[in-house]
Formats: sequence, C-alpha cells, structure tokens
Amino acid sequence: MKIKTLLFILVVLLMRARGLDAQTAPESALLILANEDNTLLIVNPVSLKVTAQLLVGPDPHEVIASTDGTTAYISNYGGGLYNTLTVVDLPAKRVLPTIDLGALRGPHGLAFVGGRVWFTAEAAKAIGSYDPLTKKIDWMMGTGQNRTHMIYVFPGLNQIVTTNVSSASASVLEKIGGGAATGPSSGDWSETVVPVGRGSEGFDVSPDGKEIWVANADDGTISIIDVASKKVIDTLAANVKGANRLKFTPDGKLTFVSSLSKPDVAVFERGTRKELKSIKVGDGAAGILMQPDGSRAYVACSPDGYVAVIDLHSLEVVGRIEAGQGPDGLAWVGR
Repeated sequence: MKIKTLLFILVVLLMRARGLDAQTAPESALLILANEDNTLLIVNPVSLKVTAQLLVGPDPHEVIASTDGTTAYISNYGGGLYNTLTVVDLPAKRVLPTIDLGALRGPHGLAFVGGRVWFTAEAAKAIGSYDPLTKKIDWMMGTGQNRTHMIYVFPGLNQIVTTNVSSASASVLEKIGGGAATGPSSGDWSETVVPVGRGSEGFDVSPDGKEIWVANADDGTISIIDVASKKVIDTLAANVKGANRLKFTPDGKLTFVSSLSKPDVAVFERGTRKELKSIKVGDGAAGILMQPDGSRAYVACSPDGYVAVIDLHSLEVVGRIEAGQGPDGLAWVGR
C-alpha cells in the first residue's frame, strides 16, 4: 500500500513539473548570432530577454533552425577560409560536434527544407545539401558564379535560388526528373543565370512563389525576377546603397531592405513598387527576420550591438534586444 501511495505521489509531482515547464517555457524562440563575439543568443520573444548564450565557432554568419525546433545550424564563414557548420542542441542549449564540409569552403547562406540543411559554399562557387539522418553531404552543385552567398529552397525541393554577389547575378536552379521524395541527387538540374545589379546579395522569394526581389548593394537598386520566365521584369531605383538583406512580410504585401551604410530600413509596397516608409533603427543594419505570425520584424543593427524590434502593424520600433558585438544572422525557432 505504501509503495502504491509513493508511486502515486511521484506521478503527481512529475505531472505538475511537466505542467510548470509547459507554462514557463516559451513556445518559440529567437536566435541571434553575435558575429564578433562568436556566440549564439537564444531569446524569449515575449520578454525579449536572452535565456542562453553559447560559443559557436569562428565567424558565425547565418543560422537556421530545424522544422521541429530541436536543432540549430550555423555557417562558419571566414570569407571562404572556413568549412564547417556548427550544430546546436536547442532544448539542451548545448553545442554538438561540427559538420566538416571538406572542400566546400566559405559556407554562408542556409535553409532548412525537406529535412535537410541547404547551404552555399562561396569559395567553392557551389551549393550543397546535408542530411542530418545520414550525417552526410548528399548533394552538391556548382554555380560557376562568384560569391554565391544566399540561398532559398522552394518547398517542393524542385527549385533553388541563389544570389552571386561579385557576378551581379542570381541563379535559378530547377530539377529535371526525379521527385522530391527521392532527394536532390535524383534527376538532373539546370541553371539559369539571371543578370541583376552589382552587389546582388540580400534577396527573398515572395510568399506566393511568383517573384524574386534582389537588393543590389552597389547600384542601390532592386531587381524583380519573374519566377516563371526567370527574367527580370522590373528594376526599382530604390536608393538602397549598401543593402544587406531583403525580406517579405509573411502576407507578401511589404518588403524590408536593410543597409549597412544607412540608419534606416526601407519598406516597399509590393503592389505599387514604391517605398512606403523609412524606419530609423540605428547606424546600420544587417539580418532581417519576420515573425511567422506577421506581428513583428527583427533587424540586426550590427554597428549598434542590438536587434531592433519592429511592429508590423504600426511600422514603428517597439523594442531592442542587447545582442553583443556585431549581431547579424537571425532565425526563428518554432515549438
């Protein structure tokens, strides 16, 4: 009888503990890379407080989270010097062994789609796919372009877009034959190189999958590519010199462009192709992240050491997150 009573009490205590954890643990988290500190910050997006800070290897530039929110992957860039991805166990807040990319040096842009980590290898002029289940690079492809920097992978795994900074181009890669379920290595791939503006770096694909907007840092323009025809259909004299990142809001109506050389984030309407507003955030800005529910945008103000929080309804700065030296890459963790 005593044993049964003790077991009952133990079960109750465990259930209460789990209930407490469920109430206090955030349902989601914001990840911030402090580039100059070589650290990853995990932030509670409700309180805007840093809950953990981890050393994540040399020159971390971009970060992405797995779909289930358990793992983060970080590119150790080094301008082409390094060849590793740092892996973080998010629930345990623990850094795991790195992924060695071998000759694929200069990893930078990241995406997590279809259970795989997709990455650019800038120095190798290539992109690749890493399968966390087999712990192997299961596919790679050369772009033939200089500084293949950022990457977007369509949900169907049949199209990939990269920007190539020094070649003033974007690459649209399409899978020919095979299916998404068979992985990227089945079938052939074709590449269409689309000339855009000089310094083509930050870009995004509209949520409806119809347009690619590319911010050209050297020209200060935005090139708009039609996905279906793979051609530039418009070039905006956007005055975004020094542009670093470009992101659509989740509803696809607005586009945010950050600049390392300007104190403002430029906001454009997709429909009118006109600038709607300029939001002052600091002395310069890099990474942009849109909260999936469409309520907020986060902008890494690298020179200022913080991340600005922007309300997407009022288009006003509503908070700051102190983020160490050189905050840059941002990612959202869903629970």
